Amino acid sequence: MINGASGGVGPFAVQIAKAFGADVTGVCSTRNVNVVRSIGADQVIDYTQEDFTKNGQRYDFILDNVANHSLSDLRSVLTPNGILQPNGGGHSGNRWIGPMGSVFKANVLSLFVRQQGRTFVAARNKEDLQFLKELIEAGKVTPVIDRTYPLSETPEAIGYVGEGHARGKVVITMEHNSK
Repeated sequence: MINGASGGVGPFAVQIAKAFGADVTGVCSTRNVNVVRSIGADQVIDYTQEDFTKNGQRYDFILDNVANHSLSDLRSVLTPNGILQPNGGGHSGNRWIGPMGSVFKANVLSLFVRQQGRTFVAARNKEDLQFLKELIEAGKVTPVIDRTYPLSETPEAIGYVGEGHARGKVVITMEHNSK
């Protein structure tokens, strides 16, 4: 299950999970349901209509890109050996450690319960990058682009992303002047 399936990370997560053969449930808003379905999600939950933590479904893995539910609510929808992967996003941060608070809480909690909270640390790995390249070349992973801004409108682009409702990626274009 991918909470935030239509944001900056979610569309890639949906497509990569599908490439691995996973049954993917994506959570997004009404305006993004068709986009998330079109990139391969098997089920799509519109969070404006349904709370995935109260629908009775259980998940083996949750990638939480939004942090709009408590850890206890997220754990309640994991299978007994399920894995919760907070992605450090959302609004659950505090003034001392920011949005990483949910990541730290999940890791500490995993010391006391069977379900696991995982820390994700990005590391470049040639084999993984080669695999992603192959998925891209095969058309199994494609970016979802919400808006494109010229370089001169970068502040507006950042403001739009900061509103928290970008669908996929926001792109800054640069004109190339060849002389």
